[in-house]
Amino acid sequence: MAAIVNGWAMKKGFGLVAIIFWIVLALLPMVGLITEDPSFEYYMFMGQSMLIYAIAVLGLNLLIGFNGQISLGHSAFFALGAYTAAILMTFGGWPFWATLPVAGAVCFGAGFLFGFPALKLEGHYLALATFTLAIAVPQLLKYKPIAPWTGGVGGVLLDKPEPPEWLGLSVDQYLYYLCLIVAILMFWLVFNLLRSRSGLAMMAIRDHAMAAGTMGVDTALYKTVTFGISAGITGVAGGLSAITIAYVAPDSFTLQLAISFLVGLVVGGLASLPGCLIGGAFIVLVQNSAQSISDWMKTTFALRYDVPAWAIYGVLLLLLMYVMPTGVMGGITALRQKISGRRTTRVNAPSSTVVRPGKTAGETTPAA
Repeated sequence: MAAIVNGWAMKKGFGLVAIIFWIVLALLPMVGLITEDPSFEYYMFMGQSMLIYAIAVLGLNLLIGFNGQISLGHSAFFALGAYTAAILMTFGGWPFWATLPVAGAVCFGAGFLFGFPALKLEGHYLALATFTLAIAVPQLLKYKPIAPWTGGVGGVLLDKPEPPEWLGLSVDQYLYYLCLIVAILMFWLVFNLLRSRSGLAMMAIRDHAMAAGTMGVDTALYKTVTFGISAGITGVAGGLSAITIAYVAPDSFTLQLAISFLVGLVVGGLASLPGCLIGGAFIVLVQNSAQSISDWMKTTFALRYDVPAWAIYGVLLLLLMYVMPTGVMGGITALRQKISGRRTTRVNAPSSTVVRPGKTAGETTPAA
């Protein structure tokens, strides 16, 4: 599955199509200048959430899709990044933009340290270890000795940053651009990392760790560093989440969030950078539309009970996986390959022959 979409990750991650795509995303807030729709700010908030989740899925994709390690606990690093930004802004008086590099660095260190014991684990054992991390961190954030910093069960309430007056943007438009700039930077860094020798070593470990080791690749070092980079990227996404929502609480970073990251990764496509954007959009759109579909079904069919939104979410996910088992980007790439294969077959098809008058059956000439 990873091999199907590697072309998109390596060759077209920042090609002409990608540049046009980022430009379109940058122009979206300008719609608010020509319309007075009161729901526009809500759409801007949804755009922020999509970009934040896309960054988190990018970090997870670097670990699973490009390095072959499994994690079910990236919500823990998302929480750590969010609390790092919140604590620096609340108790340190830091500007919001300065907290993001620190959040990424703290999560990189935590991921790097966690990567050492993870070296002895593979497959479902590593998945279970990270699973416990996702369960433990929200409970640790409620621990009384650190409650003065984390706010305990109640969490920490923040102030949303105000945009400069000369920009003429609303708060949500301003935060959207913040998320967009950080997303472009994260995708650009990962794209260049994957094209470097270190990126090739990461993918060699994913394809065959023993063969990579015999070729001189330090598999232990690359696995731990990849885990750290992955956690750092997810931590930056967590810091953005704290800034845009202006609130952090332990119950916001449950196991459900970790599963959502994994779902976004699978839906978008493993080892695909554009797939991370699709996965982030899927997480936000489907979760919101699932509740709307549930309300519509109850009203339309006069049901006595609510249809669980997560049941609808699961059905939609099953249908998508049935239609596109390699994710959206995998399905698009397979379709392109199928179309190009048909064209190649037509071009290379042998010319037919006909029997000309005056010729015997064995003396045929090519058809015009």
